[in-house]
Amino acid sequence: MAARLTPAPSGKIEVIDLRRLSARDLEPVLQEEAEVWREELEWDFEKSAELVRRFVDLRALSGNALLVDGEAAGYLYYVQEESKALIGDLYVQRECRTPGREDLLIEAAVASIVANPHIERIESQLLMLDYAPDRAVPRADCVSVHERNFMRVDLRRAGLAEGKVRRPIYIEKWSDLYQDAAAQVIAEAYAGHVDSRINDQYRSPSGARRFLFNIVQYPGCGTFYAPASYAAFEAGSGRLCGISLASLVSTQSGHITQICVTPRVRGTGTGYELLRRSLTTLREVGCGAASLTVTAANEDAVKLYERVGFATVRKFAAYAWEGW
Repeated sequence: MAARLTPAPSGKIEVIDLRRLSARDLEPVLQEEAEVWREELEWDFEKSAELVRRFVDLRALSGNALLVDGEAAGYLYYVQEESKALIGDLYVQRECRTPGREDLLIEAAVASIVANPHIERIESQLLMLDYAPDRAVPRADCVSVHERNFMRVDLRRAGLAEGKVRRPIYIEKWSDLYQDAAAQVIAEAYAGHVDSRINDQYRSPSGARRFLFNIVQYPGCGTFYAPASYAAFEAGSGRLCGISLASLVSTQSGHITQICVTPRVRGTGTGYELLRRSLTTLREVGCGAASLTVTAANEDAVKLYERVGFATVRKFAAYAWEGW
């Protein structure tokens, strides 16, 4: 590979505790980040940015800021719960961005997290981190890396013809009454699956319950939209066997936050029918596009989404640190 000849941006670099800044200090960074989410992903980032502003001003957000010549040019925040930490976001302004500067923020966060003896694992899925398949990140000795796709479909051209489900099922609109059963479905669907190595909440019903709570209550994956969310049940037993949950990420764009089926109905067309109904509903309420994320190694899922009309518009990495 030829060496890069573009010089790195100049300037005095500092990494400081995020709690030393106010939301006003961070505002230019947040404004640019919101613009990038809107232009590149058709995603309204403002609700997430507002949460960052609120907690930064409360001095209640753990993380670091990147200063260039004394001005905030990037930030990273993380949250810790029980034995795990989650790096929630990382963004460095375009004119100041280099992989090395992004790594400074990651390195500072990981060093702080691993100093906590109660934390055993760190996860992150950072859409705004510059992606390269061979990129090495801090503490590479204890990190696993998984390539992920951000995919989007034009709902006006999507292939949403009704398919044939090769198993007796019935599908209902989502209800919060299904949360416990849905948590069990998630744990069954991801048992031994690559995604359970990315998100350890998929490994148990209790973890899946927390995952469901987060996507319904918090704006990280958009505003949960129950009318475009569905649950599939086996006709004979009435057991929940699949879910498709959707959110709104802007006034004209939806997002599939979770879609999975149990092993009993895998390969029967149940997943397609759930996806079709969610996308059809999003289109009916005025969404012109929809998105989702998927692990690149999950080839069957990628093929299904491509058949519907999804295309990968951004690659990113999921990181999990353990065993330091």
